[in-house]
Amino acid sequence: MPVLRPARRLRRRGVPLLAAAALYAAAAAPAAAAEPGWTAEPVAGTAAAARPGGDRPFFYLAGTPGTVLEDRIALANTTDQERTITLRGADAYNTPDGAFAVRPADPAAEGRPQAPGTGAGSWISFGAGATVKIPPRTRAVVPFTLTVPPASPPGDHPAAVVATEGGHEVGVRVHLRVSGPTLAALTVEDVAVRGRGSAAVVSYTLVNRGNVALAPELGLEAEGLFGEVPGRTGRALPVELLPGQRVELTEPWPGAPVLDRVSVTLTVTAPGGARAVAAGSRWLVPWNLVGWTGAGLLVLGGTTTAALYLVRARRPRPDPSHDEPTAAGPVPAPEHELTGASR
Repeated sequence: MPVLRPARRLRRRGVPLLAAAALYAAAAAPAAAAEPGWTAEPVAGTAAAARPGGDRPFFYLAGTPGTVLEDRIALANTTDQERTITLRGADAYNTPDGAFAVRPADPAAEGRPQAPGTGAGSWISFGAGATVKIPPRTRAVVPFTLTVPPASPPGDHPAAVVATEGGHEVGVRVHLRVSGPTLAALTVEDVAVRGRGSAAVVSYTLVNRGNVALAPELGLEAEGLFGEVPGRTGRALPVELLPGQRVELTEPWPGAPVLDRVSVTLTVTAPGGARAVAAGSRWLVPWNLVGWTGAGLLVLGGTTTAALYLVRARRPRPDPSHDEPTAAGPVPAPEHELTGASR
């Protein structure tokens, strides 16, 4: 499961959508990147005329179902020895953490019992030029075709051209848009708060429910028992969410309270009208403080019990002889002193 990153493997952080043509294009990472000794990049063309030097960081192709599209990749050998480079097309997808990755050439070789890719990567063909021998200090241009099947659904079909030599891979992204209605839609799921205070994070899952790639932005609002809690203003997420993909992300929340019951609301938007809202709640309790408080109460309770026991132990016991009841009998009438004159 090669993951495309800058340098050895290309990884893009976002895709701005072009409003006029409703098409998206990468603008961040360079396409060329390789182990020292050779590079792979799109051949400059009219699509890159507006860029300084005419360089293209990716392949952008668009067409209707049944169309055969053509483009070219440049392989440059900068060493003094011959290089043998193998080219292939590969389907692209998001890893669980949102990275852009491509399907391996042989899934079984990586212990992944999955079927070969059937997406846009399998539509790419190099014909007899899939293996290229490049002499020292030479640049080779290799053409390829991408045949859009007649029944292809509209929308974005992410793929990549992967160049391999000696176990090293360089991936150049292919952005394919098939003509037809497009839908930008997403959902937010499984919102949960973890940690507390400055170490708190909000975990959640994003799912692309539409047929175009999305560059989402996230806003975080929170409310506690004692009123509004500081959240996070909207910001662009470092992920390009491909159609039909699901990613699990976390958002730092340094403003989370230490002791409160909080309700967190996430609002995610993306160009094209995509918008989703989801919420989650949790008690934030400093358990270490609770533990020390409980221990203190136990000690105080034990001390109080011991003190009461000592007080009762030192109290003098009454003399039993004073507690004997007197014998029952007639009670003599009280004597009255008579005063005054006799009658």
